[in-house]
Amino acid sequence: MSSSRPPDVRPSLPDLQPTFLEPLIRDKRVIVCCGAGGVGKTTTAAAIGVASAVAGRKALVLTIDPARRLAEAMGIPESSRAPSPVPRVKLATIGAPVSGALDAWMLSPEVVFETMVRRLAGDEARVQAILANRLYQHLSRIVAGMQEYTAAEALYTLSTEGKYDLVVLDTPPSRNALAFLEAPRRLSMFLDERVVGVFLPKDAAGQKKGAIVRAASDLVERVFTKAFGEGFYKDLSDFLGAFSGMFGGMRAHAEAVRELLSSDQAAFVLVTTPEPAALAEAGFFQDKLTELGLPFAGYVLNRSWAYTRGFVGPEEIALDPGAAEHERVALKKLSQLADGERWRAQRDRDLLARLRMEAARGASPQAHPDGFGGAAIATPHLGGAVEDLAGLAELARNLVHLENA
Repeated sequence: MSSSRPPDVRPSLPDLQPTFLEPLIRDKRVIVCCGAGGVGKTTTAAAIGVASAVAGRKALVLTIDPARRLAEAMGIPESSRAPSPVPRVKLATIGAPVSGALDAWMLSPEVVFETMVRRLAGDEARVQAILANRLYQHLSRIVAGMQEYTAAEALYTLSTEGKYDLVVLDTPPSRNALAFLEAPRRLSMFLDERVVGVFLPKDAAGQKKGAIVRAASDLVERVFTKAFGEGFYKDLSDFLGAFSGMFGGMRAHAEAVRELLSSDQAAFVLVTTPEPAALAEAGFFQDKLTELGLPFAGYVLNRSWAYTRGFVGPEEIALDPGAAEHERVALKKLSQLADGERWRAQRDRDLLARLRMEAARGASPQAHPDGFGGAAIATPHLGGAVEDLAGLAELARNLVHLENA
């Protein structure tokens, strides 16, 4: 179901207060949206991008696998080698002036990694040797975390090249996103020449190996040849040989990715819903962010009923003294439904209060260097999946400004 209501833009009303996301959208270079599958990370990331464009910034939304209608609404091609701008004519339909700009890109690990190879190799013959190797297309099976590393690589490159003020990343479901967060460290460990060197016929300086390293290489060759065949080991050796000399640059870049994600220029936002499984996953992920020393900013309780927005109950309806019996019965049933809605609203308010306590406990000073502290906000249930720019704009307004309940 598409949310097609025009956004209600009321920035000057006194009952609107900025949420914890408002300064992040205004000041950060990187915002990473994390959470369990199906909680609305992609939609939240896209709405943050819209809010940033409305605020006058040049924003890029990097997404993993957006819903088809949302991708169409944002103008994201299924196969693209570079970010695509959301057309100005589309942005003009959201009901708020957009002084910035918005691009979007469905991440392509193959494109990102090829770009990195071309940047580091510096020699077209070497690039072609790597790309022609049959193991190149299956690199993620060889190096744990390589696919996730390419997402981190794209995030770093696109946020530091100067084209964008803000890059918003929509991560895979949280347990998989942990691989994304740890990929730079894992890749750095793998790319230690002391480890990779056992697969190569010569050392990093192009000299023959010493007796001990040579013996280790012979053992590795025998084991791999026996397990996978001689052809596989030769392809692996040739592939790593083509990469020889690039490992230092890849390690340095991996460390730069980690530094950026750990800095006060980045913020991690956890998206959840009131569902118990999603809340449990969010709690697990907050603990992991704290463990990794990454800047946790706060929670978004998505699709909630925490704010009643001033709605009145059926008890406010006054029936005429001569009202028919069926009207009285209908009003009574409506009151019962309203009681259920009040219960759900109170449940979500209690959840929101709990998330605010958890956010305050785990808030990172990098995410809030001004002392703002961890926080949690709730976004309204819009009645279905948000699949158009008007719906994204309405969600963006609720992410940036908090209305009184």
